[in-house]
Amino acid sequence: HSSVMPEGITLGQPITEQEVKNLFFLWNDALATGDSDCVAKRYSKDAVLLPTVSDTPRTDYALIKDYFDAFLLKQPQGEILE
Repeated sequence: HSSVMPEGITLGQPITEQEVKNLFFLWNDALATGDSDCVAKRYSKDAVLLPTVSDTPRTDYALIKDYFDAFLLKQPQGEILE
């Protein structure tokens, strides 16, 4: 076993705190539309959503959209506290 990464593998690049906030605002704005399609499109094609109000992992667009079909009925809004 080697702790050295094999050649050709690209590691993710760090992003700034402001970039993280901007991604949150895009997601939160999608929630505010009440449109599950709009929210689900914020997730990458290979995303895994581990929802807070469901025990079912969502592993593709259709499953993520299905989750938000129900979740958006609660009219959720996120907030950055710190």
